[in-house]
Amino acid sequence: MNLPLVLPLLIPVTTAAVCVAAFGHAVWQRWLSIAGAAAHLSVSVWLLFEVHRGGIQTSQMGAWPAPFGITLVSDLFSAIMLILAGFMSLAVLVYSLGSMDKRRESFGYYPLFHLLLMGVSGSFLTGDIFNLYVWFEVMLIASFALLSLGGEPPQIEGSIKYVTLNLAASAILLSSIGLVYGLAGTLNMADLAQKLDRIPETGLKSMLAVLFMVAFGLKAAVFPLFFWLPASYHTCPVPVSAIFAGLLTKVGVYVLIRAFTLIFVHDAGYTHSLLLLISLLTMITGVLGALAQNEFRRILSFHIVSQIGYMVLGLALYTPLALAGSIFYITHHIIVKTNLFLVSGVAHRLGGTFELKHLGGLNTLRPALGVLFLIPALSLAGLPPLSGFFAKLALVQAAISGEQFWAAGIALAVSLLTLLSMMKIWNEAFWKPASQPPSGAPVGMALLGPVAFLALSTVVIGFSAGPLFELSDAAARQLLDREGYMQAVLGGRP
Repeated sequence: MNLPLVLPLLIPVTTAAVCVAAFGHAVWQRWLSIAGAAAHLSVSVWLLFEVHRGGIQTSQMGAWPAPFGITLVSDLFSAIMLILAGFMSLAVLVYSLGSMDKRRESFGYYPLFHLLLMGVSGSFLTGDIFNLYVWFEVMLIASFALLSLGGEPPQIEGSIKYVTLNLAASAILLSSIGLVYGLAGTLNMADLAQKLDRIPETGLKSMLAVLFMVAFGLKAAVFPLFFWLPASYHTCPVPVSAIFAGLLTKVGVYVLIRAFTLIFVHDAGYTHSLLLLISLLTMITGVLGALAQNEFRRILSFHIVSQIGYMVLGLALYTPLALAGSIFYITHHIIVKTNLFLVSGVAHRLGGTFELKHLGGLNTLRPALGVLFLIPALSLAGLPPLSGFFAKLALVQAAISGEQFWAAGIALAVSLLTLLSMMKIWNEAFWKPASQPPSGAPVGMALLGPVAFLALSTVVIGFSAGPLFELSDAAARQLLDREGYMQAVLGGRP
């Protein structure tokens, strides 16, 4: 058994079980949760070192050889995603110490959080498309419970929209899995890629590719399937919306990249042109939606949609530079977007509301918070020398190299509109005089510590973009090496 592959799944489920055993002891649950997230992050870093040193790592559960058994597999891309999942979970759980109310803690917040982390980790590590569906469902059940935790009317309304659309996506995904099994007779992703290469093109493979694109696109919240996200993410407690914003849609993007670099590559001229159109429309509609909002978290929710477009753009361009840009962009965005939601929580604690028209004077009340907002906000807009600048630069360069000049132009225009919407928050919440007295609620290090650390991480990524982009480039080239993936999973099996 390959321990670095198995532990990212065992640690969250064990932590969830131990937290359930400690039910009624909130203090124990808090610290056990933080310890579990730290352990998950540690083994994820270990896995990245193993992949970097020894190549793609695989493990066959129950000693059943691939493609017959359950396969766990990790390349550089999945290892990077696991580290980001562990890093964000740790930051959000520390933030929860000062933010999560005792009532929701007593309803099972911490066990549900770790079940969510297990579902996310399983999605990154699975080498089987049916088990991918299973991990998606684990993630969906945990996320639905977290979204509705507390039972407040706005939460229930948002939860119904969220679960309805995600169940529809799951139904489409399960139907697509059945069809692809009927065509190829296998569900192991490496074996499936190999067998689809041998099946003559009759249009059926392209139809299946589009079905998977719809299913994964709903999970990733791409155009026109994104409307469930801004309708739900602003309704739940800030730590929940922050971890959702950082991780959940990125699982959908991860699977899109995995599927359309490994499995569905037979008609790239069609599928990737469709992905290019989807990515640009996602950018445009997301940023226009953000400009139309006047509530802190709804603006940020629409920006999740817009930024998903950039990640899909790299996949659509389908070059090593473009894919490296997508991976770097995902890394940057997970940190920045999680942090912006955490900042919104501190603003709510100080101002008593998320509505921009009722906020104001935060820069006078807490000057440090203004700086901690500006760092991720300007990074999201792509200003140098922050991480977002280098992520967008790589994608724009890839678009120009591929002679997709209009795509490069739209990406730059959306960046300007992103800056405009971030300045809207800055002017309304931080710069203008307060329209009502501050709430007086205390803001301790449990809230400001994770925000400051994530802001520092954004700056560090910007100033160390070279080595991190080299890692992203290595991950992109590994993604494009389909034969290497098949060999690692299947060995010498024909």
